Amino acid sequence: MIGFIAYFVVLAPYAEQSSGSPIVNNDDSSDEVTFSTGDEGVKVVEVFSTTSAFAALKSDGSVVTWGDSREGGDSSAVSSELAGGVVKVFSNNHAFAALKVDGSLVTWGEANDGGDSSDVSSDLKSNVVEVFSTWYAFAALKTDGSVVSWGGSSRNSDSSDLASGVVKVYTNALAFAALKTDGSVVTWGISSRGGDSSAVRSDLASGVVEVYTNNYAFAALKNDGSVVTWGEPRRGGESSAVSSNFRKLTSTASIAK
Repeated sequence: MIGFIAYFVVLAPYAEQSSGSPIVNNDDSSDEVTFSTGDEGVKVVEVFSTTSAFAALKSDGSVVTWGDSREGGDSSAVSSELAGGVVKVFSNNHAFAALKVDGSLVTWGEANDGGDSSDVSSDLKSNVVEVFSTWYAFAALKTDGSVVSWGGSSRNSDSSDLASGVVKVYTNALAFAALKTDGSVVTWGISSRGGDSSAVRSDLASGVVEVYTNNYAFAALKNDGSVVTWGEPRRGGESSAVSSNFRKLTSTASIAK
């Protein structure tokens, strides 16, 4: 029975019949989620996940959740907000964030890891355009170029540096890096994973065109073909042994931004 249900959920976005309204069992001991066929034309269009839960976005803008209740499988506390108008769902390891058509954001799941956004709720009521996540935190980019962050590894952010001018946010497992319109980079999160970039602050003050990440460190490509790295030294944050090669290796490539 479980195999058949899983097969049906996967095929639901492509099925000819309506996927209908879900019947969700949030008891962690159950693996079953079934869908009724009462709502004509309503289909699942995309499925998102934390480590132990799922969230399905339906064509009517509603969201259905199941799995570990602590990690977002139980969305009953925000069910009215997820009944319609959702355009995209984001997740980290333990929580979800749903972006609505009016630019507001709804969160649920593990409270300390981003499921509870009450401390920044006033900033998430409108104008959110994109959401980024580490393993345990979220950062929302707004239309005015500001960034709002919350959750487990969102600490150490300087709100003044993130008040405007941000064009993109990059993440690794436990830290964030925001690229700004002037080519500078602002970082926050767990210091050892790249949240603290003070050692290379002058190198990140201008000229950055792209940022790359692994789970432990960051690498910023600059418009002169050089590369700046920071984060956990043994995992890519320290590149002094090869730094003399960066300009030589990239000088023949066209870096246009």
